[in-house]
Amino acid sequence: MAIITISRQIASFGDEIAQKLAELMGYTFVTRKILEADLLKHGITEEKLSKYDERKPGFWASLARDRDEYFDYLREAVYEHARLGNCIFIGRGGFAILKDIPGCYDVRLVASENIRLKRIMEEFSWPEKKARSLMEESDNNRQGFHKCFFNTDYDDPCNFDLVLNTDQITPDIGAAVIKEACVKSLATEDATQGVKHVEELLQAQKIVNHIVFDLKIPVHFLEATVKNDSITLHGVADSSVVIEKVLDVARSLAPGKEVTSGISLVHDYKSYP
Repeated sequence: MAIITISRQIASFGDEIAQKLAELMGYTFVTRKILEADLLKHGITEEKLSKYDERKPGFWASLARDRDEYFDYLREAVYEHARLGNCIFIGRGGFAILKDIPGCYDVRLVASENIRLKRIMEEFSWPEKKARSLMEESDNNRQGFHKCFFNTDYDDPCNFDLVLNTDQITPDIGAAVIKEACVKSLATEDATQGVKHVEELLQAQKIVNHIVFDLKIPVHFLEATVKNDSITLHGVADSSVVIEKVLDVARSLAPGKEVTSGISLVHDYKSYP
């Protein structure tokens, strides 16, 4: 019941290896299109996707309410698939969203610049200048995306269990290497604990999304942390009435669990639209 996340540079055989790995292990490949469909179902528009999905948002876009909506529903979508186990995610900060989850194996695929450039030129029949422009834009967007949403450097190898250079290997070999490393590294009990923890995170995220986006209760930066049978809500509100309303909603959605507040009370708080 393992969960595998794959982070990749453009033209490092990311999609090809993920697809081969899914076939080899009998896992579900949670593709970009699957996650996009989940986000669209929650009302994230195509315009918002084009602004935030694996992109470096501009200054004002990084502060807008749309950013939180995209990010919170992205996490919900990832948790929905991850709770089933036996799945593979590619991109979208999967390794960061599922950070420290038992039974989760994080892979980073890289390739040297000249190899990536050659692959892009061959795939699109483009001249070198155009291919290089795409490569640099992609690298910049992915670095900015991870910095903005997760405050992490996705080029840091310490964020991953396995970093694989695909210069000299085929997608078949890459998939075989990852499978062997994953199977040898993860214990069955880790995967079981991981799925249980993801289910708890999913419940907490659904509570956050319902309060903020469905009910539109004016609490800012709302987050929920889970520990055993308790949920703690964090954020900023400008009245104690709002905080009590948030707690009441959370308790109704998590019967049997202790719900406590870590929400800060700041009068006359203003946020960007």
